[in-house]
Amino acid sequence: MVKVAFLGAGSTVFAKNVLGDCILTPELGEFEIALHDIDLVRMEDSRLMLENINKKYGGKARVKAYADRIEALRGANFVVNAIQVGGYEPCTVTDFEVPKKYGLRQTIADTLGIGGIFRTLRTIPVLEDFAADMRKVCPDALFINYTNPMAMLSGYIQRYSGIQSVGLCHSVQVCVPELLKTLEMNEYKDNCVWKIAGINHQAWLLEIRDKDGKDLYPEIKKRSLSGKYAQKMEWDLVRHEMMHRFGYYITESSEHTSEYTPYFIKSKYPELIERFRIPLDEYPRRCVSQINGWKEMRAKVTTNDIEHVKSHEFAAPIINAVTNGVPYEVHGNVLNTGLITNLPQNACVEVKCLVDKNGINPCFVGDLPEQCAALNRTNINVQNMTIEAARQKKKELVYMAAYLDPHTAAELSMDDIKNMCDDLFAAHKDWLPKYN
Repeated sequence: MVKVAFLGAGSTVFAKNVLGDCILTPELGEFEIALHDIDLVRMEDSRLMLENINKKYGGKARVKAYADRIEALRGANFVVNAIQVGGYEPCTVTDFEVPKKYGLRQTIADTLGIGGIFRTLRTIPVLEDFAADMRKVCPDALFINYTNPMAMLSGYIQRYSGIQSVGLCHSVQVCVPELLKTLEMNEYKDNCVWKIAGINHQAWLLEIRDKDGKDLYPEIKKRSLSGKYAQKMEWDLVRHEMMHRFGYYITESSEHTSEYTPYFIKSKYPELIERFRIPLDEYPRRCVSQINGWKEMRAKVTTNDIEHVKSHEFAAPIINAVTNGVPYEVHGNVLNTGLITNLPQNACVEVKCLVDKNGINPCFVGDLPEQCAALNRTNINVQNMTIEAARQKKKELVYMAAYLDPHTAAELSMDDIKNMCDDLFAAHKDWLPKYN
């Protein structure tokens, strides 16, 4: 019987998407869902929710909750990771409030930038513990990482853990449908082919063509500049600006993109914030909203009234493809072993992968357009430096990662960056190992 372990099961809504999708995949037959979380109350909520989905839809899952992580992992074939170390309070709040004292403003701060760096530093030790447990009780399991910072965590695990793994995000799945919807080109939504590659949250829509092979980019760019769709584009102005400046649309949202680059959140040009509708401090607002929303939803998701429709997450199709040998195509985050030839070797890249009984099989891309690769490298520099800092546990390397960050370096002096890092080390001291 296939066993799927879910670490971070207190993420109930996300567990609903990933594990509910598995329950709605009859090809899996009977399988075990093993839930684990340090928050036993939230884990029990997830167990009740999944039991109700299983019952309502005639699923064949056996849902169990484990306070003991080793037992949750024992004999697992797949391990899904969805943890958030330090939660909204205190750690996410700290990631925003300390940099703000230095004049450094952020939107999401979970993938790159100073917030992404410190989220990586406090998450990697936990992932090292997960990997050590897996090597003992499920060494052949596939580790499916959903936790951000995706590239830094997946890159670390893939380089140093000795376990099989892939990082999954949903920005690729929604990229083309959202772009076409915004520009009222919905007739192509299910009638086009596209090619995407790059790095997580900064992969590029390299090609988009209709069924006859006609390039749709000229029409996309024409409509984007026309002004006719300005109101619909307000949520996505940064990505459209990047497309016109660099030639290609980016998979991840404008709020993310604004803090991966040095061009948009600038104290010297405050008018850019309004011009590009950049939502500063967006992630804390989302966290508060999600916490309040969860309180309202809790009674419903743990009752028989709950409904589930398959999501666009990749985990369930991957589990089915590996288990039953049914080939499936996903975009995954994997090590660059010559896949993208003008990005650094062993960077974590996001490329098309074919999944079958043999596992995750990344596809060759070749060179990206040079300007796209150049922008990716500015983010990879921070990612690789942070991974090395976490490996060696040296503050000096953390400073270097922050010095290299495009947005941070565009706003602060090197002295301020170092002092800000020291303040973050002090504030996060209970959530970090000792750094020399």
